[in-house]
Amino acid sequence: MLYTATYNSILGEIILVSDDEVLVGLWFQDQPKPQLDLSEAEVTLSETEPIRLARIWLDQYFKGENPAVDSVPIGSAGTAFRDAVRQELVQVPMGQRISYRDLSDALQKDQTVKANKSRAVGNAVGHNPILLLVPCHRVVGSDGSMTGYAGGLDRKRALLEMEEEWQG
Repeated sequence: MLYTATYNSILGEIILVSDDEVLVGLWFQDQPKPQLDLSEAEVTLSETEPIRLARIWLDQYFKGENPAVDSVPIGSAGTAFRDAVRQELVQVPMGQRISYRDLSDALQKDQTVKANKSRAVGNAVGHNPILLLVPCHRVVGSDGSMTGYAGGLDRKRALLEMEEEWQG
């Protein structure tokens, strides 16, 4: 069974989805839903422990604090490669950016990760169902350009600007 709740942020309403143990989704209400298999799952409006912890994390984040990602239990990204990309993403400090190429290079250092071309990394980043906690908004093009973000490029810019200001 999956549970859902909403969170009102300064950038719009956020949908939170969890099972009994981990957060499996966090996205803006007005964006396309991530590719989560919700078709056969029963979804209930409820405040689970993972959702409660995610709310606390979001409260801290939107106050400009730098909450620890490991304070919220999150589910697997679905594949070992996506999990490896996620592990690299959560290492990117608030207020900083990383390019797809640099993310790919960081993954190459992990000998267990083989398919680490920038395009594969981009695909894994694009399939991230847990925005903000897994900070895919911090990934930019090699030239520093704003690239796709499921929450929208305007939100991506706003998030990066807020984080830079908070880290001032």
